[in-house]
This record gives sequence, C-alpha cells and structure tokens, in this order.
Amino acid sequence: MTSPVVIAVAITGSVPRKRDNPAVPISPSEQIESTQEAYEAGATLVHIHVRNDDETPSSDPERFAIVQEGIAKHCPGMIIQFSTGGRGRDPSQRGSALYLRPDMASLSTGSVNFPTIVYENHTTFVEGLAGRMKEFGIKPEIEIFDLSHLHGARRLIDRGLMDERPHVQFVMGVQNALLAEEHLLDILLGELRRLMPLATWTAAGIGRHQARVMDWALIRGADSVRTGLEDNIRITKERLAAGNAELVEYAVLAVERRGRRAARPEEARALLGLRPSHASGELVNS
Repeated sequence: MTSPVVIAVAITGSVPRKRDNPAVPISPSEQIESTQEAYEAGATLVHIHVRNDDETPSSDPERFAIVQEGIAKHCPGMIIQFSTGGRGRDPSQRGSALYLRPDMASLSTGSVNFPTIVYENHTTFVEGLAGRMKEFGIKPEIEIFDLSHLHGARRLIDRGLMDERPHVQFVMGVQNALLAEEHLLDILLGELRRLMPLATWTAAGIGRHQARVMDWALIRGADSVRTGLEDNIRITKERLAAGNAELVEYAVLAVERRGRRAARPEEARALLGLRPSHASGELVNS
C-alpha cells in the first residue's frame, strides 16, 4: 500500500500582494474560498496568515476566527495552522489568536536574516509562545531557517515546553538564510534525527525552489510537503499560478510520481499526531 503524504498549503503569507498575483487571497472570504478549492484538490493542512484590508500583515484574532470557522465548515477534518510569524507584525501580537485553539501553529525558534529585515525571535519570546501553545493544546510546527534553530527546539523539549514529537519544517531558499541546496537538507535531517528522533518533518522551497525542494523531501520520505501562494506565486517561470488549488494539484502529481499519495484528512491527523476532528465525531485538542 502506498504511503500517504500530508499536503500543506500556505495560502497567503505576509509578502505577496494582488499586484504580484491577483489570485492571492486577502479577505477572510477569499481565504476560505481559496482554502476550500485547495482542500478539494488534495490539501489537508492549511497555514494561515491574515491581512488587513490594505493587504498589510495583521494579527487580528477576529480575522483568524472568521477564517478558522469557515474552513472548519467547508473543509471537514482539515488541519488548521495559524502563523505566529513576525514579518510586518507587532511582536506582542504574534500569539494573540492562539486562544482560538487551532490544531497547530508555526513557531520559529531563533532569529535569522531575511532579505530586508532581521527576523527576530528572542529566546524568552519563543519560550512564551511555546508555553501558550502548550496551554491551549496546540501542536507546534517548528520553522527551521538555520541549523541552530534545531537546537533551540530541543531546548524547548528539555524545558517541558514541547513534547518529543513536534512537526519540523526546513525553510530553504529565503535570501540571506538557508540556501536551497540538496546536501544541506541531508545535514539538517541528520541533526533532526539525532536531536528529535520522533519528530515528523517537511521542507518548504521558496519561490523558484518550491518544486525541487518538494522532490528532495519526497525522496527522503518526508511526512508532508508544502506548497501555496505564500511561498511561490508561479506555476512556471512564464505563468502565474491560477490559485492555491493549481499549486496543490502540482504537489499531488509530484507525490504520485514518487509512488506515494496525498493523505486524507483523518490520515493527515494521525500522521502528525493530532486528535480526530469534529468531523470524525471527536474533539480536537480538547
């Protein structure tokens, strides 16, 4: 039997605007619709940023709540993951929507250079976010932009702020951070398996690196792959993606070419160690 792969879709992010690709979903209603299309194409995890009406990044819990409710209604069993990322957001507000108890939330465990800013994640700030995720029963997805961030995650486990089985994402191809080089993924994976042998993992390639990083991850047996307009607005060099669903369709084909298949919602939850959803008649993260 072919093994399932969780297909994660990062629908919006903090950076792309409609002037870059008109399909980028900005309003809560656009985000719900785009997610439903991606879900129907095969995605079972959605990574959510919300935006203000002027397209700037937002931390508004009301917007997160609207998107969360719509996705739960229209995408039964889909894993909902909130971003606590910092680009363009007030640090004090980055965890302000965690009380809504999404299934998962992103957690960066160290600082790193981005193209135009320093993405700052002070140790005490990271520990505070991790503590709130633990309080609300939210599984963290650890965002790895540098090898040292794996050690930061291990320290959270050692301090009792996270269990031994986080979900880890290697982010490759951000300018000034991790290069999208295949041998670096092997180094990162080796260190992950040494430090956190029970962790599940994925890798995200930014921009033109998306397809090849996805393939490197699949070759190495990743539990998940990531796609979506947050990371890449194009389906080819010459053509913009028509929407998140088209990028998910590409990911499904990439998974199948490697002899695997897209996980169903209940399989995705089991793979990542999440409880069944309300759609399965049980509580999530109760």
